[in-house]
Amino acid sequence: MFSWLGKQGGGRERGGGGGDVVQTVTGGLRDLYLRKLLPLEEHYRFHDFHSPALEEADFENKPMVLLVGQYSTGKTTFIRYLLEQDFPGMRIGPEPTTDSFIAVMYGESEGSVPGNALVVDPKKPFRKLSRFGNAFLNRFLCSQLPNQVLKSISIIDSPGILSGEKQRISRGYDFCQVLQWFAERVDRIILLFDAHKLDISDEFSEAIKSFRGQDDKIRVVLNKADQVDTQQLMRVYGALMWSLGKVINTPEVLRVYIGSFWSHPLRNTENRRLFEAEAQDLFQDIQSLPQKAAVRKLNDLIKRARLAKVHAYIISYLKKEMPSVFGKENKKKELISRLPEIYGQLQREYHISAGDFPEVKKMQEQLETCDFTKFHSLKPKLIEAVDNMLANKIASLMSLISQEESNMPTELVHGGAFDGTMAGPFGQGYGEGAKEGADEEEWVVAKDKPAYDEIFYTLSPINGKISGINAKKEMVTSKLPNSVLGKIWKLADCDGDGMLDDEEFALAKHLIKIKLDGYELPGTLPSHLVPPSHRKPLQTAE
Repeated sequence: MFSWLGKQGGGRERGGGGGDVVQTVTGGLRDLYLRKLLPLEEHYRFHDFHSPALEEADFENKPMVLLVGQYSTGKTTFIRYLLEQDFPGMRIGPEPTTDSFIAVMYGESEGSVPGNALVVDPKKPFRKLSRFGNAFLNRFLCSQLPNQVLKSISIIDSPGILSGEKQRISRGYDFCQVLQWFAERVDRIILLFDAHKLDISDEFSEAIKSFRGQDDKIRVVLNKADQVDTQQLMRVYGALMWSLGKVINTPEVLRVYIGSFWSHPLRNTENRRLFEAEAQDLFQDIQSLPQKAAVRKLNDLIKRARLAKVHAYIISYLKKEMPSVFGKENKKKELISRLPEIYGQLQREYHISAGDFPEVKKMQEQLETCDFTKFHSLKPKLIEAVDNMLANKIASLMSLISQEESNMPTELVHGGAFDGTMAGPFGQGYGEGAKEGADEEEWVVAKDKPAYDEIFYTLSPINGKISGINAKKEMVTSKLPNSVLGKIWKLADCDGDGMLDDEEFALAKHLIKIKLDGYELPGTLPSHLVPPSHRKPLQTAE
C-alpha cells in the first residue's frame, strides 16, 4: 500500500499537492505504527502501563489546542475571542462555570454530542477515553459549529481547577490522567493564568506535572494583564515565573504571552503596544500548527517508540529475574523496590538516556498489581523492527515532509480573531517603524528634514554631498553598533556612489531614529522611503 516506505530516499507516488502529502505522510505513519511499533506494544502490555493503542483517527485528526487553568482565568472567553462567536455548551462567569471537557470542533451545523456517543464515533480521536468511565463521559462533550477557525484546528476546553483535596475526589475520575491523555495527542498546551490569581494550587501543580515529556508543546498566557499598571505587571510577571519554576523542572524558560484576550476595551492602555505584539506572536504560534502537524505526529511517534523500547527492556528484565517455582512474591517486592537501580543497569547495558525512562514512582505503583510470571522475555526481532523504523523509515518520512513543505503553499489558520490582525490599519505594526508613511503621498522624512539639513551643512558637503567619513562622524553619535550603522548606510546610499546628498542623509537619520525607537530595519528600502529625487519616473505605455 505504501511501497515508497521501503525506499531510502522517500520517493513520491502521489501528486505534489498539499492535501496529497498530508495523506501520504499520515498513511506512512499509520502503516509504520501498525507494522513496526504496535506488535512491540502489545507483546509487553505497553497500553496497560502508559498509553492506549493509537487508532486511525489519531493520525487523521486536525491539530488540537488544549486549554488548562484555574477557574475564572478566561479559558472559555479565550476560545470565544478566537472564534468570535459563541459555541454550544459555553458558560462564562466569575465562578467555576465550565465543569466539563468540551472539544470545540468544526461541523456543518451547530450542535453538541455527549461523551458516551462521542467515544463510539470512529471518525473522532476520542474512542480510548471510554476507559475513564461514565463519571468522566458525563462531563465530556463535543461542541460543533461551522466556524472558519475550526476548519484548521480543534480546541479543547477543560474544567477550571480549584485547590484542595476535596475538588480532586469529587470529580469521580482521575483528572490528571485525562489531561495526560489529551497532552499526548494535542499539538499545543496553553496554560492560562489570571494577573490577580498567580497561586498554583495542588491540583494545578499535579496537572502541570502530568504534562511531563510534553514540554515542547506548552505555552503560558498571562491573561487580564490590562487590569494592572506597568509596575504591577512587572511584579506579576516575576511572581509567575517564580511559581512556574517550582512546578516545571526544565532549564529553559517557558514562553509567556502577556495580554487581555477578550473583545472588551482595555482598562489600562499604557501597555497596549506590548499586548498587541504579544497577541500577534501567540496568533502566529497557533496559526503555524496546521503546517507543523505532520512533523508533530512524527515527533510524537518517535517519543512513543523510544518509551515502548524502554518499557520492553524493563518488563523482560523483571521476567528474567523471577524464580521459576518458589519465592515469587518476595522476589517481586524486591524487584519493585530495586527499580531505580534496575533503571541504571538498563541504561548502561543498552546505552539508553535517563530521560527515556518512565517515572519510577508511578511505574512502581503500576507493577504492584501485576503478575510478573505472565510477562514476556525479550524478543530481539521486535526491538530490531522498531530500531529499523527509527533509523531508516522515519528518516524517509522526514525527508518527504521537508521536500513537500518547500513546494506547498503555507497553510495557516484563518477566520475569527486571526483575520483581524492580518491586514488593514489594525494589523500588527501598521504605520509604525519603517512602515510609517506607507499610505501617505508626502515623503515621511520631509517633516524632520529641516532639522536634519542643519546637521548636514555642518558636515562640509562638497557639490551637495558629504563623504562617508563625515557621515560616519555623525552616525556614530547614535551609539548603535557598526553592524547596524553599516546596514543603515547601505539602505540610505540609494545611488551607491559612496556619498550622501541631503535627502539620503535625512533618510539615514530617519532609519537611525526607527532603530532607536525599538523597531527593526527593513531588509530592502520600501518604496515610500525612497527620497523623491531618487525615485524612478513611472513609464507610460505607448
